[in-house]
Amino acid sequence: MIGPVPRLTSALALLLSFVLVGCNGSEETNGKSSEGNGDGGGAGAAPGSHPTDGWHTTNWATPRGGNGLQGRVYDVVIRRPKVEWEVELDGPIVGDAAIADDTIYIGTVMGTFYALDFLTGKERWKFVTEDTIEAPPTVALGKVFIGSCDRFFYCLDQKSGQELWKYEAADKFVGGGLVVRSPDDTEDWVIVNAYDGICRALRVTDGSEAWIYETAEQINGTPAIVDGKTIVLGGCDMVVHSINLADGMGINEVPVDAEIIGTIATMGSMVYSANYANQLVAADVHEENPKWIYEDKDFGFYASPAVNDEMVFVGSRDKHLHAVNRETGVRAWKVKTGSRVDGAAIVFDDAVVFGSGDGRLYALAPKDGSELWRLDLGEGIASDLAFAHGRIVVGGTDGQVFCIVGQ
Repeated sequence: MIGPVPRLTSALALLLSFVLVGCNGSEETNGKSSEGNGDGGGAGAAPGSHPTDGWHTTNWATPRGGNGLQGRVYDVVIRRPKVEWEVELDGPIVGDAAIADDTIYIGTVMGTFYALDFLTGKERWKFVTEDTIEAPPTVALGKVFIGSCDRFFYCLDQKSGQELWKYEAADKFVGGGLVVRSPDDTEDWVIVNAYDGICRALRVTDGSEAWIYETAEQINGTPAIVDGKTIVLGGCDMVVHSINLADGMGINEVPVDAEIIGTIATMGSMVYSANYANQLVAADVHEENPKWIYEDKDFGFYASPAVNDEMVFVGSRDKHLHAVNRETGVRAWKVKTGSRVDGAAIVFDDAVVFGSGDGRLYALAPKDGSELWRLDLGEGIASDLAFAHGRIVVGGTDGQVFCIVGQ
């Protein structure tokens, strides 16, 4: 197990990297008010109340909002956003939050994993690992699953934070888990990738292996599921892998031109991956070659794609959010921000919302990229957004967790 000194060194190194590249020194100082026309969509929930009325999305318990990793929100976007509350944690936040049963679950680069009250941000419990947490959590079956750079994947009790079991890999976990029922309907599994290049199906009861699938290089992202029976993932071996859920055997491989840093998004049998060669690639899990490849400037895509029926949205280190036609691979529009866009967007019925290293959240119209609103949070955003009960939740590179509500 990695000791306290390497843990601190790793966290400080990551913090310094975000000071250098994550924030661009924006001169806007208001930090808690929105800009733009404010007519982006749905009404806000009453501050301090339990915001269940009128919202379809009541949990964000799985990375990217569901096992297809689409980043879809089946609601209209909040209007005139404001920060309802914010709370400072013990270090920068680069991983995503999960929201389940009125609790936010989120980790920091200091290796601490928090459960926070959804309405107030008050700490309910915390669990300390031995290295940076970059991975998003998954909440299911009364348990919370979280990976750490200490090489352990943890299963915690959802209510108390007590460790139930942990699984050790040969390298760190930076992707989230996917909880599924085994195809023979006998047990529950959590599917998770690790930086040792292995995708694992672990039994939820005790963390023992149901199967493993080995790739040639590291894997960063969360695995997705297609058609309820096929696991899809991409990694540093420059391949999109399709795996049989039942036994972990490989089904198909689609080569791409560079490392896949983020998580793959899916829609039907189509999968969308962004890679370090500034390409967004669409492929069918049943075909050996991509359907189309979208390519832009010489800046790698670190962010995971988001997808709706018409478009694929992906942020880039060229400071833009790119919107690409899902069928043709032709760019519909791109919008520039003040810094790199490393976090994935979430897609509402009427807006696409994302954060930037410039410290702002942006809400844009999906069809043409016109701005609906922006909100200055005052610190860089490198993580994906989460949404439930009319609130957007996101962590910043200075260690703040923000809960954002409409007015």
